[in-house]
Amino acid sequence: MIQPNPCFTRPRHAGRGPAFADAYRLIEDAGIHFQGQLVGTAASVDPKAPAGNYADCFVRDFFPVGLIMLLEGRGDVVRAFLHLIMQLRGQQEELEGQQIAPGVLPASFRVQRNADGDEEVMADFGDRAIGRVAPVDSMMWWSMLLHAYVQYTGDLEFAQGPEIQRMLRMILSLCLQSRFEVFPTLLVPDGSFMIDRRMGVNGHPIEIQALFHSTLRCAALLLPEPGSQWLVDLAKRRREVLQSYVQDYYWLDMDVLNRIYRYETEMLGENVENIFNIHPESIPLWVQDWLPDGAGYFVGNLGPGRMDFRFFAQGNLLMLATGMATATQAEALTSLIEQRWTDLLGRMPMKLVYPAVEGDEWRLITGSDPKNIPWSYHNGGNWPVLIWPLVAAMLKVDRADLAEKAWQLVESRLPAARWPEYYDGRLGRLVGRRANIGQVWSAAGFLLARYFLDDPDVLSRLGFDEAFTHGSTERG
Repeated sequence: MIQPNPCFTRPRHAGRGPAFADAYRLIEDAGIHFQGQLVGTAASVDPKAPAGNYADCFVRDFFPVGLIMLLEGRGDVVRAFLHLIMQLRGQQEELEGQQIAPGVLPASFRVQRNADGDEEVMADFGDRAIGRVAPVDSMMWWSMLLHAYVQYTGDLEFAQGPEIQRMLRMILSLCLQSRFEVFPTLLVPDGSFMIDRRMGVNGHPIEIQALFHSTLRCAALLLPEPGSQWLVDLAKRRREVLQSYVQDYYWLDMDVLNRIYRYETEMLGENVENIFNIHPESIPLWVQDWLPDGAGYFVGNLGPGRMDFRFFAQGNLLMLATGMATATQAEALTSLIEQRWTDLLGRMPMKLVYPAVEGDEWRLITGSDPKNIPWSYHNGGNWPVLIWPLVAAMLKVDRADLAEKAWQLVESRLPAARWPEYYDGRLGRLVGRRANIGQVWSAAGFLLARYFLDDPDVLSRLGFDEAFTHGSTERG
């Protein structure tokens, strides 16, 4: 019998102290093997985890682990993971009379060992998830990890293999397919990405747009073929338009807020300022007092008659880490994080959504979800995994001081609490009431952030190498 490969041989940071050794040990314990090869890590090693799928390897959760594997010289693990996820695409069941779009990748997988000793990989496309919502972002995190793998290892041969090429074409075709949608952004249902419960984020959430932008970048890995050159050209054009669109219409600072406050509505024809028919009455009262002068951020969502003014951390941080913002916006967003440090980071970086929805709004938007009570879980909870995109973002804007300050918040507290999934409260002082312990991506975020701080150059070597653009935020 083939002996399973360990995750690490001589971990680079294991000698720094017990917290690092514990984080590595957690990832090691979470290893999932198939046919003797390490192919992923379980979401959590908490034996009391309430949901059985926390023993699965989630594509989204594995991304920071995958980057650590690359930095530790375990590119073989990342390659095996990418290949396995690609092969699982065919396991999705189809409803009678409905054809599943090619390119959809599973949310997670598990390796099941039968009584006779045979191993079988079982994929979950949302069939076992709460709410039965299929993930949209799995194919995007997979694409980003593929790009990081090729960028870091130089293994173009893997990316240019026929299976990977076919998978990339499927993903891009799915993202770029024609639909009754006039915007360059990607339309997704509620609960189909990291915020996987009902939170009123259906439509065009900023997180998906940032991931969509990085996914389109993978078109550069496609080999030139007469039959698919149109796809490469379309992805390039769509990426450019998407970036300008998000920079122009998702951005909010005091100048933009003043324009929205004085918008006229029900305007027809060309060259109108209020092209989405946003009613000034929809501006929440908290925004005007919370948004400092000289600061700004990308709103959570945008569509006809709708602007979601909430701050969504993952999307905003990815806008910085991937260079999707303009240089001016990057400076203003950094200023917001610095000036609103207590609200957005508190005692545990970082709050997934700010502010929380409460009262009747909470009952209406979340469906009275008891896990998403105000200032908990996805409704204003603090998620330690966000430390890695936060540190990456701050390093991209040359604010290593803020990156180090944020990391110091997790350095002692996170391992002492045994790597919880999330924290509760306005300041993130309480371990989440329903948080799993031994959450792998919490430990991975801790380690990955330290890698970035110790050697910021690895960001560009992992694909976070695009510079901020110079653009306009003028509307209309």
